Amino acid sequence: ALDYRAKRCGEAKPQNAPILYMHGAFGKRLKPDDRVKQLFDKQRATLSLGYIGLYEVASVFYGGEWEKNKEAKDFTLEIMKHMKQCVDKWTSEGDYWYSIYSTPSESLTDRFCRMDTEKFGMVENVTDKEYYTNSYHYDVRKNPTPFEKLDFEKDYPYYASGGFIHYCEYPVLKQNPKALEAVWDFAYDKVGYLGTNTPIDRCYSCGFEGEFEPTKKGFKCPECGNRDPKSCDVVKRTCGYLGNPQARPMIKGRHKEIVARVKHLK
Repeated sequence: ALDYRAKRCGEAKPQNAPILYMHGAFGKRLKPDDRVKQLFDKQRATLSLGYIGLYEVASVFYGGEWEKNKEAKDFTLEIMKHMKQCVDKWTSEGDYWYSIYSTPSESLTDRFCRMDTEKFGMVENVTDKEYYTNSYHYDVRKNPTPFEKLDFEKDYPYYASGGFIHYCEYPVLKQNPKALEAVWDFAYDKVGYLGTNTPIDRCYSCGFEGEFEPTKKGFKCPECGNRDPKSCDVVKRTCGYLGNPQARPMIKGRHKEIVARVKHLK
């Protein structure tokens, strides 16, 4: 599938994306009829293999509370090492640079879980949640401290040069910015990319600022019940990026995952 994508991109004409191919964004200025593939040759292009659900895989073998089980974690790291060996082998044999991507899987978290539910039914800590956990992330339903969460996750990104993210969930921290600084200081030499999730929702009808309450159809103001995207602003980290689920609703599985998240600081 990755090779097919690279082949299709290589068949593009420079005029399909002139800024990229004709005006130097890719480091070389091509003529309208030049071959685009020459810009991808000699491992100048990367192809990333995404994955999702490492938590669920270990849950099948070690139960849903496996995060503090060294044997279980070693098992998940062996999976990562194996995938990394595969992409390294493909790189050595081909003309592209392959990598592992700890993908946020915005829609796949729902789709793969639905497909497995149809095939295997409700499996505890796997399909019964109606979503799959992103990449290597700690189970969102649990509440380790930010330090415990980051210490657990720090071993996985070494195998994912295609991209990754860590994030921690917080309450409003305006009254205690030192708490956030403590996490940053702890994370500085341990992880490569850290996101901070803290409530910044706002209702323009009643003036509420804080965190909106989750419902089956999105989020609502806890003060006045407002859910109109024209008069409120709701910001949630879908995973890798911030989005507004009132203006652009998320799929069911991703909404379920966001609602299941707990705070890592009281």
